[in-house]
Amino acid sequence: MLTSVTLRLDAWCQVVSPSPKATLFAACRAVTCLFVATTCLFAQAAVNSAHAFTSRAKAAILIDADTGAVLYQSNADDPLPPASITKLMTAELVFQAIKAGRVKLTDEMTMSVHAWRTGGAPSRTSAMFVPVNTTATVDDLLQGMIVQSGNDAAIAIAEGMSGTEEAFAKRMNAEAKRIGLTKSEFKNPTGLNAPGHVMSARDIATLSLYIIKEHPEFYKLFSEKVFEYRRFKFRNRNPLLFENIGVDGLKTGSLSVVGHNLAASAVQNGKRLIAVVIGLPSKKDAANEARKLLLWGFRSFGSFKLFDAGETVGMARVWGGERFYVPLTGDGPVMVILPRVPANPKLKAEITYDGPLKPPIKKGDQVATLRIVSETNAVNEVPLYAGEDVQPGGLVRRGLDALAHLALSWVAL
Repeated sequence: MLTSVTLRLDAWCQVVSPSPKATLFAACRAVTCLFVATTCLFAQAAVNSAHAFTSRAKAAILIDADTGAVLYQSNADDPLPPASITKLMTAELVFQAIKAGRVKLTDEMTMSVHAWRTGGAPSRTSAMFVPVNTTATVDDLLQGMIVQSGNDAAIAIAEGMSGTEEAFAKRMNAEAKRIGLTKSEFKNPTGLNAPGHVMSARDIATLSLYIIKEHPEFYKLFSEKVFEYRRFKFRNRNPLLFENIGVDGLKTGSLSVVGHNLAASAVQNGKRLIAVVIGLPSKKDAANEARKLLLWGFRSFGSFKLFDAGETVGMARVWGGERFYVPLTGDGPVMVILPRVPANPKLKAEITYDGPLKPPIKKGDQVATLRIVSETNAVNEVPLYAGEDVQPGGLVRRGLDALAHLALSWVAL
């Protein structure tokens, strides 16, 4: 059962009490800490106004790469055709295979008749133009797929690693579940139109962040502005790479059924943001929308410390333990990304955990999550950890807690 303690702080810094049920799980320390910390937070935050952003995209999201905080979202969970942004997942599987030693950059893969016809010159789609029945190295195929968005390169990789596109798509779906993508379904390695082939903006952002964090040695491929292969010289299709705004990846995509999509990551002053926009009328519109979203994020948000390292954020009810509550702390200082808003802001704070918590609990165990939502709908989720050990209580304590929990369960019905 998911247990939550919900707090709301309005413009006058008044605490609206949680529901009676939530109060049974709350400790006064949680209310006091959140109240004081939030008051201090917004005293610092009253710097600039974070004007609301409105996207023209069918779906969009902006996240902070360091914390995973969602700074903006619009239809972010709608499953839509990702087009060639699909190739992020194709590339991730290659990166993983190289790390595991199953594939080498120097390995040769064959451009089959199917890959050539479906994604090469005859297809009249974006292609790397590897001649049919010849080979290319994995290194070249990766660059051709990422820089030029070559569909022939993506299919050759899929066939080289799994035998067929269909078999490779199964691996893509399994990897998506492992990473935590919840609204994605892959039918091919290219993103060429196929019924049911979809991703959400949130999933694209999650995958982008995963690649950046887990494969930094390969992420640099997404920043290559030019790739030369045989007599061809391909210019990266991501136009934001050529602007001085800190963009260093990721991928474009377009299909008539959805429009133009763009996933982009940028760094300014040591802070990395990831923006995803889906369904714009033109490539220029997609680039403009992603640029605006990134620059708005850099301008309008700041990092704030809510709690010092080791400071108690709140308390979680422990059932059958030697004590009723376990203190919750962050892993170091609790930092959040929030808008630089004017005075009189509003903030919602909620501590959630899967209850009932039962001992033994060890200091450092992750047991809860602090979720903070600003009035501009920026969302931070921070893991919370047990600040102390909690051992099982005696027989009487365990029996009384069992009866109390049973009574509360009946009240909740």
